[in-house]
Amino acid sequence: MTDQQRADTIGALGSPWMTTPNLDRLATEGAAFTECFVTSPVCVGARASLFTGKYPHGCQVFSNFQPWQPTWVASLAEKGYHCVSIGKMHINPYDAPGGFHQRLFVENKDRPLFLNERDRAIYDEWDKALHARKLIKPSRFNRYAADPEAYKQALGAFPWSLDADMHPDNFIGDTACWWIEDRKNEDPLFLQIGFPGPHPPYDPLPEALAAYADVDIPVPTVTEDELRAQPNAQKKLRDNMIEFNFDSIAWRRDIPAEDLLRMRRHYAANVTMIDQQVGRILETLDSRGYLENALVVFTSDHADALGEHGHIQKWTMYDSVVRVPLICWSKNLPIISGQRDELVQMFDIAPTLLETAGITIPNDFEARSLWGALSNSPDHKPREAVYAELARDHIQTGSEFILMRRDRQWKIVLYLDDSYGELYDLKADPQEKKNLWNDESLIKMRESLSTECLRWLANGSLSANRPISRAGQQAMKT
Repeated sequence: MTDQQRADTIGALGSPWMTTPNLDRLATEGAAFTECFVTSPVCVGARASLFTGKYPHGCQVFSNFQPWQPTWVASLAEKGYHCVSIGKMHINPYDAPGGFHQRLFVENKDRPLFLNERDRAIYDEWDKALHARKLIKPSRFNRYAADPEAYKQALGAFPWSLDADMHPDNFIGDTACWWIEDRKNEDPLFLQIGFPGPHPPYDPLPEALAAYADVDIPVPTVTEDELRAQPNAQKKLRDNMIEFNFDSIAWRRDIPAEDLLRMRRHYAANVTMIDQQVGRILETLDSRGYLENALVVFTSDHADALGEHGHIQKWTMYDSVVRVPLICWSKNLPIISGQRDELVQMFDIAPTLLETAGITIPNDFEARSLWGALSNSPDHKPREAVYAELARDHIQTGSEFILMRRDRQWKIVLYLDDSYGELYDLKADPQEKKNLWNDESLIKMRESLSTECLRWLANGSLSANRPISRAGQQAMKT
C-alpha cells in the first residue's frame, strides 16, 4: 500500500510515461481494477474504512487526527495467521498494535515532532535509523532554512540528498525484505506493507529523477472559469494550501507549466522507486516459497491532484484524488487476469481477504468482496455507484461535511453548509472541468442524485449478513 498514489502512475494501465515494470507485471498477470475509488480523500479516513470494512459514517472516522483501531486483523490472528505491519498504517495513536502481532511502523516523511502533538509525537523506526547514522531528517524547516527562495519555488519537489538506503521508501523495502528473510515462524502470514511515498515531499533519489529528465508527462491546464465555478470550500482549501506550509509544499496560484512538469517528474520518479521495492519484496517472498499459495494486493489510500483544478494533494472529490490503483495477483488462486472497469471501492479489499482466509464477512461490513469480479462469477453484481465522505479538519476548513456520489456517468458533491455543490457529466466531461450545478436543464437530475445521497446516508452501516460467497469458497478450496 502506497500513500497518495494516483491511478495514472502504472505504465501497463495506460500511462506510457511511467516506468513501473513490477507493477506492470502484476497488472498484466493479475486483475487490475481501473475504476477503484476510496471512501475518503484523506489518509486516516480511507485507511480506517479499509480496516473496519465501513464507510467513514459507519466507523465514525472522517479526518486524520481521529483515533481508530483495525477490527478485522484480529479475525485473521484468531484464524491462525501471523499478522505483521511494516511501514505506514496511520493508526492513531501511531504505535497502537492494531490487532497485529508485530508492527515496524514508519509515518509521514516530513512530520516534525511538534511539542503540542502529545500522543502523535513519537519516534518511528525510520527516525531511529536516521539517528543511528547521525543523519538529520529532511523537513520543511531545514529545507526552508537552507534556501528560502528555492523552497518557495520547489512545490514540494526536492531530490533526496542523504544515503540512498535511508530514503523512506527504500528503507521500507529493505525492512520488509529483512523481516521476510529472517522469519522462522511457519504459521500462515498476513503481511501489510505501507510505503510513505509518493506522498509529499516529492523526494526521489537524483538517479531516479534523472531517468525522467526528458520524459513528457501530461500537465493540467486550469482556467478562471473552472476556478470560479468551484464551491467556497474548495476556494478556502486552496487559500490554506497557499498560506500555510503543509508537507513541505509552498503552493502558489498561476503556476507555470514547466514548474508543474518538474513537480510531476519528481512524483513519477518516486513511484518508480517504490516499484523497484515492490519487485524486491516479491522476489524475497518467492524465494521463501510464500507466493506458491498467496494473494497479493496492491493499492493506495488516496491520490494527489498535482495541480489539477488548481489544487495540490487531497481533500477534494475529483477523480484525480479519489481514484487509486487496485491490483490483485496470485499464482494459484482462480483470478481471471485482465483489466476491469467496473466501479469498486478500495475498502472492498477487506472482505476479499477475509473470504480468501475462510472467514465469514462481518454482518456490519459495507465493503463488498471482489471475488465475484475476480472469478467472473455469474451471480456477481457490480456496484451502481461509489461514495466518499470528508469532514472539517485543520486543512479542509471550508465545510463541516462533504459527500460525493459517483456512478458511471454522473458525479455529485454535496456540502453540508452550502446550497451550492458540484455536478459533472463524466461522459461529456471526464476531466471534471465544467461544474453543471446551476444548469437549469439538470435541476431534476441534481435533485434525484441528492436524494440518492440522502437515502444512502440514511441506510447507514446497516447491512445484511454476508456469508462466504461461492467465489470465495472456490478461492478457499484452491
